[in-house]
Amino acid sequence: MHSDLAKKILDICLDAGANFAEIYEEETRKSYLSLKDNSMEGASASIIYGIGIRMLYGTEVLYGFTSDSSEESLVNVAKNLSLAKNKKGDQKTQFGKEQSYISFNRDNFKDPRILGQNYKKDFLFAANSAARTNSKIVQVETSIVDSVQNINIWNSNGLQISDNRARTRFAVNVTAAENSERTSAHEAPGSLGGFEFLDNLPVKELAESCAERALRMLSAPYIKGGQMPVVMGNAFGGVIFHEACGHPLETEAIRRQASPFCGKLGEQVAQPILTAIDDGTMSGAWGSLAVDDEGTPTQKTVLIENGILKNFLSDIVGAKELDLPLTGSARRESYKYAPVSRMRNTFIAAGNSTLQDMIATVDNGLYAAKMAGGSVNPATGEFNFAVEEGYEIKNGKLGEAVRGATLIGLGHEILPKISMVGNDLELAAGMCGASSGHVPVTVGQPSIKVDSILVGGR
Repeated sequence: MHSDLAKKILDICLDAGANFAEIYEEETRKSYLSLKDNSMEGASASIIYGIGIRMLYGTEVLYGFTSDSSEESLVNVAKNLSLAKNKKGDQKTQFGKEQSYISFNRDNFKDPRILGQNYKKDFLFAANSAARTNSKIVQVETSIVDSVQNINIWNSNGLQISDNRARTRFAVNVTAAENSERTSAHEAPGSLGGFEFLDNLPVKELAESCAERALRMLSAPYIKGGQMPVVMGNAFGGVIFHEACGHPLETEAIRRQASPFCGKLGEQVAQPILTAIDDGTMSGAWGSLAVDDEGTPTQKTVLIENGILKNFLSDIVGAKELDLPLTGSARRESYKYAPVSRMRNTFIAAGNSTLQDMIATVDNGLYAAKMAGGSVNPATGEFNFAVEEGYEIKNGKLGEAVRGATLIGLGHEILPKISMVGNDLELAAGMCGASSGHVPVTVGQPSIKVDSILVGGR
């Protein structure tokens, strides 16, 4: 879009009395290739293009979008939005110097648009072969998804900015079966960048590890549930913090009074050993961005420091309503969504304990080595997450593998029960769904010990 047209559209919004107006233009190319049961299952490629227009009246949001970039179409969207209000204004838009960002390393960038689908097939078949280590492995699914996104943002504060983003993700899911029993294991690393991510990815080792876990859990007995101490593994173990504590720390939840952390800035919400961070600036991390979807540069935001609640994650609306600084956390799936405050790369920071130290303190409990999916109520922090790989802890030592475990609790109540934090921080890629659609995020943590949590069994 030309800047002159952008200025015209923004001025229409301001003439309708809006305090703030914004245009978000997006072009995204996506590609997906998958293999299942030793043969190619699916291949797709798509191009998404569209423009979203947002008007703010105080903190009230009006949003419209179109895939037609003609002046007539954009003027109609802006005027239709303005019909919702009868106010008149006399503000005008003055643009500053255009800024441009690239959210990935151009020097080593392998553009998925050039390499094409054939390049991916070898990775998928290599993972498929590596996972089939036993006749009990009945299904292997592997996939690669990549995207290249170009965005332009103009707003009535004079911002005009562009960003180029590329992401690549590999996934493998292995299922083992015997008689009527089935177990699965999953890995899905991802990166902000192109196919250079695959060059150093241990595809075969990831597939073999999934097969080993699926087989191990297949022969494991079911756990007997109850209230008990739990040592949680690193990496994807951070999904519980993300879901049960991270979402309630977004201003989208705080401003709606739909969070157990409302009014608790500066208060002790965890033990002094715990620090939690959301960092959008981590090089190559799946959830990183140079600028957010409002054009604000991302940053490292310390949410909880030594147990004290320090910050919330904010967008323009949340920051204005709650009188908080912007954290570069506004995100949206595409031009079809208005942005709201969302997480980027969210993790519990590394501590000083070892995994062995934590296990040694437990007389009778569970080691949740790998977490799977689950559900959470963001308003209350109530969660229920399955354990993909688990082991009994008896008298300070690891016991036999157990399956069927689920972790049940309230996020803000679990935080003070984290009594040990490990030194083995790892991150894991994921997708997060909320009111502004699905966006790529990273979760993570070191191993942690929770003194008491309800473990559900079969």
